[in-house]
Amino acid sequence: MDRAVGDRFLHPELVDLDPSRLSLQQRAEDFLQAWRTVNQAYVDDTFNGQNWWFVRQQFLRRDFATRTDTYDAIDAMLAKLDDPFTRLLRPEQYRSLQVNTAGALSGVGLQIDLDPTSKQLQVVAPIAGSPAAAAGIAPRDRILAIDGITTQGLSLEEAASRMRGPTGTTVKLEIQSPQESESRTIAVNRDRIELNPVIAQLDTKSSPQPIGYLRLTQFSANATTELKAALLTLQNQGAQAFILDLRNNPGGLLQAGIEVARLWLNDYTIVYTVNRQGALDSFAAGHGAIASEQPLVVLVNGGTASASEILAGALQDNGRARIVGEQTFGKGLIQSLFELPDQAGLAVTVAKYETPKHTDINKQGITPDVVVPQQPINPYQVGTELDRQYQAAVQLLS
Repeated sequence: MDRAVGDRFLHPELVDLDPSRLSLQQRAEDFLQAWRTVNQAYVDDTFNGQNWWFVRQQFLRRDFATRTDTYDAIDAMLAKLDDPFTRLLRPEQYRSLQVNTAGALSGVGLQIDLDPTSKQLQVVAPIAGSPAAAAGIAPRDRILAIDGITTQGLSLEEAASRMRGPTGTTVKLEIQSPQESESRTIAVNRDRIELNPVIAQLDTKSSPQPIGYLRLTQFSANATTELKAALLTLQNQGAQAFILDLRNNPGGLLQAGIEVARLWLNDYTIVYTVNRQGALDSFAAGHGAIASEQPLVVLVNGGTASASEILAGALQDNGRARIVGEQTFGKGLIQSLFELPDQAGLAVTVAKYETPKHTDINKQGITPDVVVPQQPINPYQVGTELDRQYQAAVQLLS
């Protein structure tokens, strides 16, 4: 406990017994818990050039009359870090984030992020088969407004909450593509979004040898289990080579990315993490891979981000797979979640990661071995003649 607050409770004669006053003290302690969490865990020990102790004292002069006052103070404190990934998650936002890693939800099916330079809300990727994908919304499209409400200043959770809603209802999104000077408004019907992360099929037509196609849409809690089951099924069906499709996969759980890499790699480093002291830690594969020998090509594009880039980088640097497609998104920062009182949460950037060859991909991305530009295609065109990246992968395997 912080001494300025803790001393009052060490001396009973100094304690104000007014219940409202005690509540005020508790709200100040809630703020201090958020401050301490960042102080101990944040990746940049200069705190974006801020004197973090001075920031603490500055904000403790505020009036914490309500829970909203406390949340507003935490938001303003975190804004000084100039890091869109370190953010307060109010209780409803914290629950919403937990939904994204398992189960299903009702909405439009967009994975979103804040551009670290412009701070604009942008699309990482539409979920395959979702209303957003059917509407033609593409990676890196900017979302300027949701139902007429500007997204400028909205947090990721606030934006996601506005796009969610009952199945069958409509939300209007103002979208601007990077290649276009004018925005457009799209009416998207919300639907139930299934978060099953794996799509698998055996391709016996594109090549003389059967190819197992595996599409991983996100690194959720069940990603490794589902992918392993699909991989074994394809092997039993006679697959002699594999295409792992990570296009428009925005990432998810770091541990899921590591476990998926272990399905393909034996005895190799998967990823290095670098903390605020510059100390390196690493995650390595054991000897439990179930597909360590069969030829593998990985498909990536601008919507391939975070844990997807960890996996692609590990397979590329260790010479296990060829990478085909377009430059990836470039998110090389790791966030941890910390629980705060009142069921709120705090997402804090705690480290950055490097590929096995010590490449820092943040804001850079991974460059494919074979670059194949491609305009966005709909889910029904994946794996067809119109899918130039898939065809290039087949050619490499053949």
